[in-house]
Amino acid sequence: ANRLQPDPGAKFQTVDFDGVKLVLLTIPAATQTPVEFERAAYIRIGSATPRLSDYPERLRALWTKLQPRAWEMGIAGQFMSAEDVMATIDYGAYFSLTGQPTPDGHTGILARMAQDGLVQSDFGGNWNVTNLGAILFARHLPDFDGALARKAVRVVGYSGTSRADMVVTRHESDRGYAVGFQSLMEFLEAALPQNEHVALAFREQVQLYPSIALRELIANALIHQDMTIRGAGPTIELFSDRIEITNPGVPLVNPDRFLDSPPRSRNEALAALMRRMRLCEEQGTGIDKVISAVELHQLPAPDFRSAGEAVKIALFAPRSFSDMTSDERVRACYQHAGLCYVSGMRMRNASLCRRLGIDERNAAQASNVIKRTLETGLIRIADTDHPRAGYVPFWA
Repeated sequence: ANRLQPDPGAKFQTVDFDGVKLVLLTIPAATQTPVEFERAAYIRIGSATPRLSDYPERLRALWTKLQPRAWEMGIAGQFMSAEDVMATIDYGAYFSLTGQPTPDGHTGILARMAQDGLVQSDFGGNWNVTNLGAILFARHLPDFDGALARKAVRVVGYSGTSRADMVVTRHESDRGYAVGFQSLMEFLEAALPQNEHVALAFREQVQLYPSIALRELIANALIHQDMTIRGAGPTIELFSDRIEITNPGVPLVNPDRFLDSPPRSRNEALAALMRRMRLCEEQGTGIDKVISAVELHQLPAPDFRSAGEAVKIALFAPRSFSDMTSDERVRACYQHAGLCYVSGMRMRNASLCRRLGIDERNAAQASNVIKRTLETGLIRIADTDHPRAGYVPFWA
């Protein structure tokens, strides 16, 4: 057994068979790679057991069978008893979040979870927990594969605007995404600074960042990450002037087109189940809602960008028009034009004034922003024959 790699998890157990005590050796099937003995894999062909490397066509066929078509269907926990599955997977949260009644007994519970691809039945009444089941409903992610535990959401808060500043907040959820999502949002709400708002004679504390924007951006980061990148998971960093949300994986859509492009996900089963549980937007309009909420609160435009093999999204704290950089003003103009277009309207000078908090008497400031954005090619005149018809994004 010490010469086998990876460890197949063979185990002995005593069983009673028709009154006869037997010792049963159970060896689970390989799941992701052939099990090798002293760094060599073998295969049974007739009565012989030659090296697998001598039969490349069989090796290719075996790899095809072992590699799941989707990461979600890979195996996180193998050959587990029904009791072990119940102990490691929060099945109560699954039925509650999906709005289903909980069946009676382990058999009914596991059968229903198997229909959603969270578990798979195996030989001898045992079960396999899929990556999908573990990443969403694990009570404790480190109970499964170590690489899966690295997919836990990390939150780091800094005292200033730089990562060189002192770390004042640190949180890492070791629960599945669906099980821990609400507690993650509550932690962020408590950790983030708040604004004081005066309503009539009373002062009240309001969140600095719109809840709907945070919720959608974090859910998107969980869904669209590249799960095959090992050693990296979603990270939320809190600075005094912004929040940065990073998820591993090169974006499947150009970040400039997040607003209008149909949603594409590497993890379709994960996305579909999270939408069913209403943890993210159902119609692919999550980014629309983010930008709409940002505009309603008159925050600087969020920054969507690719950073190496990751996607980074920055959500900024309130800042006046005069304090925004030229690039931030252009980005706000482009996103406003896009939001107007997908809403069936066209951006105009007056609407951009409202978006940027510019007094109508200073409308020339908005005109200058529009001019700079036109020069970048991010927007264009909607109708060249009628220049007062407004502006649309370049992709309109």
